[in-house]
Amino acid sequence: MNAEIAKYLSVFIQILIIAILCILANFITKSIVIRIINHYVTKTHFKWGNIILERKIFRKLSHIVPALIIYHFSTTFPSYQSWIIKGAITYIIIVGLMVLDSFLNAVDDIYRTYEISKVKPIKGYIQVVKIVVVIIAGIIIIANLIGKSPAILLSGIGALSAVLMLIFKDSLLGLVAGIQLTSNDMVRVGDWIEMPKYGADGDIIEISLNTVKVQNFDKTITTVPSYALISDSFINWRGMQNSGGRRMKRPIFIDTNSIIFCTEDMIEKFKNIHYLRDYIDNKEREIEEYNAKNEVNRNNKVNGRAMTNIGVFRAYITNYLKNHSGINQEMTQMVRQLEPTEHGLPIEIYAFSNDVRWAVYESVQSDIFDHLFAVAPEFGLRVYQNPTGNDLRNMMDERLYVKGDGTS
Repeated sequence: MNAEIAKYLSVFIQILIIAILCILANFITKSIVIRIINHYVTKTHFKWGNIILERKIFRKLSHIVPALIIYHFSTTFPSYQSWIIKGAITYIIIVGLMVLDSFLNAVDDIYRTYEISKVKPIKGYIQVVKIVVVIIAGIIIIANLIGKSPAILLSGIGALSAVLMLIFKDSLLGLVAGIQLTSNDMVRVGDWIEMPKYGADGDIIEISLNTVKVQNFDKTITTVPSYALISDSFINWRGMQNSGGRRMKRPIFIDTNSIIFCTEDMIEKFKNIHYLRDYIDNKEREIEEYNAKNEVNRNNKVNGRAMTNIGVFRAYITNYLKNHSGINQEMTQMVRQLEPTEHGLPIEIYAFSNDVRWAVYESVQSDIFDHLFAVAPEFGLRVYQNPTGNDLRNMMDERLYVKGDGTS
């Protein structure tokens, strides 16, 4: 009985000594070694030191020390040596996976500090490496626990390939999509994309193996499958942002009943408009030469050529845009008539702002159309608008007034 107690007491003391050694080794590693490393990295201002420290690579690596001690002292317990070794190896592999995961994350963080990361992100490839490493580590752990060679387990993976393809379908599709997106430079981090099918309209903030994260302009985040950017269509506004100009393409609808030939008084009035002075002089000379050459009878305005208020208005808009400080003068400018509709005659303004920022672009566009709506009556033109309740009320008041006056 005393021998048994002595035996158990001896085993307990051995376990206690090993536990103390593990705790002491872990304490020394974290409190001294890790602290020295952190101090050195901070003091030397190592370029990527902070990233490595944030990912806690060395701290996670320190967890291997107790496992190595246990592995070394496994011979102390012959009856359980094989299980102790298997447990220690399994623990070391798991810690190694954690360290490798942190290291790969640190590599991605370091890579993101370079501008090329926006053009060719590597997060998707890193995720593929993680998946492969986890699978290999899993096979090694299982082989270690059952005491078989990993080659035996690998030979059985062929039979499970269909299952693995099903499990990792999204990852495989994402990997293929990621390679195509990167090699063809279809999207970058920071690109503004529009994909109505997925409710995405904003800037790309992350490209990973399976998903692309888009921060919409209302600050919500939409997650789009990577392969959807290959299989479905989407708009990438990067070309517009890089061009230095953002397109304006908007019509003003003119009431066709207000379109007339210009009278002498109107022409004299237009000559006082700064942007029209040269145009009116040149146009008058051109029309007079044409009518004289063709002996046109101008007693009727239908004969020959004459200026119209809508034509002068178009010329004014053209010169106004050419002199506007918010318009990119190197890009296409056009003021054109579109096909008349039930809403009147559309005069479309086609131009590009010289600032692609949304707020500035909208401000420039609004200023231009504010001005054009205000000056249209100066040309004898009416901007078309569907009758409002106020228009109908005025018509009714007018009719009641006429009836009350006894004139009808």
